[in-house]
Amino acid sequence: MSDKIPVQNLDPDSAAVYKPQAVELYESRKKIYVKEITGFFQKIRTVSLWMLMGMYFLFCWISVDGQQLVQFDLPNRQFHIFGTTFWPQDFVLLSWLLIICAFGLFFVTTLFGRVWCGYTCPQTVWTFIFMWLEEKIEGSRNQRMKLDQAQMSGQKIAKKSAKHAAWLLVAFATGLTFVGYFYPIRELVPDILSFSATSGWAYFWIAFFTVATYLNAGWLREQVCLYMCPYARFQSVMFDRNTMIVSYNPNRGEPRGSRKRSVDPKEKGLGDCVDCGMCVQVCPTGIDIRDGLQYECIGCALCIDACDSIMEKMEYSKGLISYTTENTLEGQTSKLIRPRTIGYGIMLVVMMSAFAIKLGTRNPVELDIIRDRGALFTTNSKGFVENSYTLSIMNMSNDVRTFHVSVSGLDKLAINGKTDYTLQPSELLTAPLAVEAPPESMTERNHDISFKVQALDDDDVSDESESRFLGPAPIRF
Repeated sequence: MSDKIPVQNLDPDSAAVYKPQAVELYESRKKIYVKEITGFFQKIRTVSLWMLMGMYFLFCWISVDGQQLVQFDLPNRQFHIFGTTFWPQDFVLLSWLLIICAFGLFFVTTLFGRVWCGYTCPQTVWTFIFMWLEEKIEGSRNQRMKLDQAQMSGQKIAKKSAKHAAWLLVAFATGLTFVGYFYPIRELVPDILSFSATSGWAYFWIAFFTVATYLNAGWLREQVCLYMCPYARFQSVMFDRNTMIVSYNPNRGEPRGSRKRSVDPKEKGLGDCVDCGMCVQVCPTGIDIRDGLQYECIGCALCIDACDSIMEKMEYSKGLISYTTENTLEGQTSKLIRPRTIGYGIMLVVMMSAFAIKLGTRNPVELDIIRDRGALFTTNSKGFVENSYTLSIMNMSNDVRTFHVSVSGLDKLAINGKTDYTLQPSELLTAPLAVEAPPESMTERNHDISFKVQALDDDDVSDESESRFLGPAPIRF
């Protein structure tokens, strides 16, 4: 055995000399031309698309008792959602709702992979709308490719102009509708069309979301999913060998190759894959699912519809590309119920239950008492010690209610003045309040007292607030 380390001759005159080659660190984007396909999963996506778009564009136009069904009234700090008004004090409900959405996403991803991306993600929904418009105006995949490669002509300019005009129209409607959830839509539309909107921010945000929608759905498309969306990067930690994913079955499909329908693939030593490339042509991210699981796959299942259509024409059984698991592909048993899904499921149920209880027991009135710090106390005409406060009552219900205010915590403590207040729905009332007590009832210079507001029409609607009552030093004998 030789104890010498083998070396390579680097003599410039030698043929074996290493010659460095240029390597492109950044590859320019190749435009993806998506072929239109119909099938079972595309029908599901069409239903979800129309449902989501209908909800987005119509909810802001629906009113209940004169109130927009969904409106986020930031100037008045009121959030009207399906007939219920929420306030900044209900922020805990929003945080719980976000946690529920997170656990719901984790739970669904663990079971069914990236179905959120394929069927309900706003980027996917708007991208498919823009792709549909492009298909209707410029033609099929081959026609679009020829159009882009053709010399500039009147027909090309007309088609490109019509496509971008349609994109901008949808983008503008998207931006206008989005702002309509913050600025009453029935006032926003005439104000924008007549250029009479009182706030310049309305114009800014409509323009911002118009441009963002136009760029993201029209130009960037799959680039958003590949490089901008964080979900594509961390979703792999929620996958396991039992997660449903869009997969190609190499055991059945390989070796791939073209053939006539009348030819038995086994006689030619071929698998069921005819290597037609349809699965690549319909993929909105431009990947080849036959290369295995890739983070670029958004789980849209267009490749399944495309492959099934080819299998049907070849009179082969469908499912060469399908929703399946790694264990199933390897002939092992898949488990739907496993520790990860149980954990996510339990947390999801717990958070949803807590949210429902909190929402069901939500107090529709809030009382806030602020003591007047300008004077410690005064003595009124009756010789009683008097403290001044600022009373704030918020009626968070959708009904007109009359509230009674009372105070306790000290013998013969009473409110000097008005004690009943009538508030309109979602009204915040602020009023001065004077509280008095005889000097002999005070055993200390200050006492803890409690204010209570009670709805006269419902004993369950009430709230309390603590404060302090100050007076002179008591006389001790």
